[in-house]
Parts: sequence; structure tokens; C-alpha cells
Amino acid sequence: MPMSSVSGLVEPVRPAVSDRACAGIDDLLSGPGREGSQWWVVHTKSRMEKALAGDLELRGVHFYLPLVRAQRRYAGRRFQVSLPLFPGYLFLCGNEEDRYTTLMTHRAARVIPVVDQERFRNELRQVYRVTAAQEPVDLYPGLRSGRRCRILYGSLQGVEGVVIRRRDVCRVYLGIEALGQSAELEIDAAMLEVID
Repeated sequence: MPMSSVSGLVEPVRPAVSDRACAGIDDLLSGPGREGSQWWVVHTKSRMEKALAGDLELRGVHFYLPLVRAQRRYAGRRFQVSLPLFPGYLFLCGNEEDRYTTLMTHRAARVIPVVDQERFRNELRQVYRVTAAQEPVDLYPGLRSGRRCRILYGSLQGVEGVVIRRRDVCRVYLGIEALGQSAELEIDAAMLEVID
């Protein structure tokens, strides 16, 4: 069953895990791993998740980047793309030297230490199970109906409105209260950010 890219529902694919990562993601998630290693949350620079994963793989640094497959439209054509399940984040399993290596790629904004390692491993195990099970995932959970948002790209960049979902299609409501008039615009959820 094809999923709508506009609704944000996507088909998961196997997470990208370094082939050099112990014996795979299962080993990384099952225990502390090699001595001195721990899990870190890497906040990447904008749209650098996969590039950072490639850099870390080349350097033999263990990481976990859950990806999902989505359909996107560009110039009237549909394409299948792999997107990070958590945009802007990658999970690093390593020691202080691996943390430093990650920062030196200049693709990471910061590396955040994880206080409760066991709980974090449990959470990542659950994420892995969901992506491996090929279940549909909502990539844009923050874009719920009624939330204010801003368009990030294209000719409408900077336009603000309210998210409306109709028939699994993401729309932005633009209204002028003084006139009692409004308009709705169908838009790809990937082009929106939630305004806090």
C-alpha cells in the first residue's frame, strides 16, 4: 500500500548501521560494548545526518541512524528517498575519542551525553524494532492539526499558518480574521516547521 508523502506517513527501511559496528546494531544495543564506550546523542547540522553517518562509517565509529523511506515529488515526478526518523539527530556509540572525531567532521553541532545508558538503550531497541518491522511511521508528529507552522522553502518561504489535515493530506490554513476570509494550501509536510 503506497503511503502519502504529504501526510508524513512513510514506510520504514532498515536503519543505516555501520558494517564495522561490532556484530551489528543488536550487539550495540544489548550492552555497554567495548570498555569506555557509551551512547551519545549527536545533534547534527541541518540536513547532515546521512553525511555524518558516512563520515563515521569511514572512520570506524559506531553509530545508529534510523531511516525511513518516503515518497517525494520534485518537478512533477515521484522519488523514493530515505529520511532520518529523527531529523537533526544521530546516535553515537563510542568513547571520548569517538565523540571528538564526530565533532571534528564539522557536521555535528554538538554531542549530548546520555545520563541513563540502560534506559536509552531500551528506547533505541524499541525504535529499532519499529523500523525493522516495516510499520508506517509519522515523520512529522509535531505537525498536528491546529498547530501554527511556517513554510521553510520555495516561493512561499516564511508564510505562516495553521496545520489542517484532510483526507491524509497536509494543508496550511491562511486566514485574515478582520475580513472573515481564509484560504487553504496543500503542502508537503517536509516544507513546514512548527512555531512554538
